[in-house]
Amino acid sequence: MAATTSKNFVLRFFYFAFACLLYSIWRAVDLLVQIELTGEYEQTPLVTAENTLTLLKKEIGIG
Repeated sequence: MAATTSKNFVLRFFYFAFACLLYSIWRAVDLLVQIELTGEYEQTPLVTAENTLTLLKKEIGIG
Protein backbone atom coordinates (compact mmCIF):
# COMPACT_ATOMS: atom_id res chain seq x y z
CA MET A 1 0.00 0.00 0.00
CA ALA A 2 1.41 3.35 -1.01
CA ALA A 3 1.95 5.85 1.78
CA THR A 4 1.15 9.52 1.47
CA THR A 5 1.91 12.24 3.96
CA SER A 6 -0.35 14.78 2.32
CA LYS A 7 -2.90 16.48 4.55
CA ASN A 8 -4.94 17.43 1.47
CA PHE A 9 -8.22 15.51 1.70
CA VAL A 10 -8.95 15.84 -2.03
CA LEU A 11 -5.60 14.28 -2.97
CA ARG A 12 -5.99 11.44 -0.48
CA PHE A 13 -9.52 10.77 -1.69
CA PHE A 14 -8.29 10.75 -5.30
CA TYR A 15 -5.61 8.17 -4.44
CA PHE A 16 -8.23 6.00 -2.74
CA ALA A 17 -10.77 6.30 -5.56
CA PHE A 18 -8.13 5.65 -8.25
CA ALA A 19 -6.90 2.54 -6.42
CA CYS A 20 -10.49 1.25 -6.14
CA LEU A 21 -11.04 1.90 -9.86
CA LEU A 22 -7.86 0.05 -10.85
CA TYR A 23 -8.75 -2.91 -8.64
CA SER A 24 -12.27 -3.08 -10.10
CA ILE A 25 -10.93 -2.99 -13.65
CA TRP A 26 -8.42 -5.75 -12.83
CA ARG A 27 -11.15 -7.98 -11.36
CA ALA A 28 -13.43 -7.35 -14.35
CA VAL A 29 -10.66 -8.25 -16.81
CA ASP A 30 -9.90 -11.39 -14.78
CA LEU A 31 -13.58 -12.37 -14.83
CA LEU A 32 -13.80 -11.92 -18.61
CA VAL A 33 -10.58 -13.88 -19.20
CA GLN A 34 -11.73 -16.76 -16.99
CA ILE A 35 -15.15 -16.93 -18.68
CA GLU A 36 -13.53 -16.87 -22.13
CA LEU A 37 -10.89 -19.52 -21.35
CA THR A 38 -12.72 -21.92 -19.02
CA GLY A 39 -16.40 -21.06 -19.32
CA GLU A 40 -16.73 -20.56 -15.56
CA TYR A 41 -15.54 -18.16 -12.87
CA GLU A 42 -13.42 -19.13 -9.88
CA GLN A 43 -12.33 -16.81 -7.08
CA THR A 44 -8.63 -17.53 -7.70
CA PRO A 45 -7.44 -14.99 -10.28
CA LEU A 46 -5.88 -16.07 -13.56
CA VAL A 47 -4.71 -12.56 -14.38
CA THR A 48 -2.05 -11.79 -11.80
CA ALA A 49 0.52 -9.03 -11.53
CA GLU A 50 3.26 -11.57 -12.27
CA ASN A 51 1.52 -12.74 -15.46
CA THR A 52 0.96 -9.17 -16.59
CA LEU A 53 4.55 -8.12 -15.96
CA THR A 54 5.88 -11.21 -17.76
CA LEU A 55 3.69 -10.43 -20.77
CA LEU A 56 4.79 -6.79 -20.80
CA LYS A 57 8.46 -7.79 -20.61
CA LYS A 58 8.01 -10.21 -23.50
CA GLU A 59 5.92 -7.97 -25.76
CA ILE A 60 7.18 -4.47 -25.05
CA GLY A 61 10.44 -4.91 -23.19
CA ILE A 62 9.27 -3.09 -20.06
CA GLY A 63 10.93 -4.13 -16.84
